[in-house]
Amino acid sequence: MKKKAPKGVILYLGKSKIDGKEVVAILTFESGNVKTGNMTQVWFIRTDVDPVTAEKEGHDESVCGDCIHRGHKGKKKKRSCYVNLGQAPLQVYKSYKKGLYPVFDPTIHGELLRWRKTRFGAYGDPACVPFECLEPIAKLSMSTTGYTHQVEHKNFDPRIATLCMVSADSPKQAKKYHDKGYRTFRVAVPNDNLYPNEIPCAFESGGVQCIDCGLCDTAGSDAPSIVVTIHGTGAKKFKTATLIPTLQVA
Repeated sequence: MKKKAPKGVILYLGKSKIDGKEVVAILTFESGNVKTGNMTQVWFIRTDVDPVTAEKEGHDESVCGDCIHRGHKGKKKKRSCYVNLGQAPLQVYKSYKKGLYPVFDPTIHGELLRWRKTRFGAYGDPACVPFECLEPIAKLSMSTTGYTHQVEHKNFDPRIATLCMVSADSPKQAKKYHDKGYRTFRVAVPNDNLYPNEIPCAFESGGVQCIDCGLCDTAGSDAPSIVVTIHGTGAKKFKTATLIPTLQVA
C-alpha cells in the first residue's frame, strides 16, 4: 500500500539567523489562500512558544526581525501585519508540536514539489534561516515567491535576495533599495503613487493569483518592482508618506 503523503515537512530546525533563538521552517503542501492560490507554503515559527503568544511577548523577533508590521505590545508598537496568527500559523505550530511533520528528505519528498510553485514566508521572514535550507526547495520548485525585511540586518545573507524580493514600506525606502539593485515589494496606502519601475500587484489590479502571476519570482531580475495596498486586519495602523508625484496605484 502506498504511504500517504505528509501534510508538511520540516526544512530547518535550529538557531534563528536574526537572534539565535530556536526556530523551525515548515513547508506545507496544500493551501486555500485566495490571493496566492494553491502554492506550497513555508512557515517560520519559534519552536518553544506559539505564534500568538510570541507576538504578545515580543518573541516573534526571531522570525520577523524588526519588521514594522510586526508590532509588539510591550513596545507599544501597533501590529499592521495581515497575517492572522490565531489561524493558520497557530495550526501549523500545533501540528509541529504533535510531531506530524517529518524532516524533509529530497529522495522521498522531492517529487511532491515537482510542477509546484512555492511561497517562502506564509508567516515569518525567510532570512531567519540559512540560505542552504531554502535553495534546494527553490531548485525543486517551478518558481518561488518570497519577501524579506532583513536586508539591513547585520546577519543578512545577500544570497537570500536571489530568492526573495526586498520589502519596502515607503517610497523613500523603495528608492534606496532600487538604487542598490534590488527589486522591491512595497506596501503603500490607498491611492499612493508609483515610481516608473513599479507596477501594482496583479491580484489587486486584476484578481490574478500569485500562482498564475509569477512576477515576484526574483529569477526575473529585470521585472518591475511591485506595489500592494496595505490590507488585512491591521491595515488602519499603517501609515506612510506619499513622496512621488507619478502614477497612481490602480
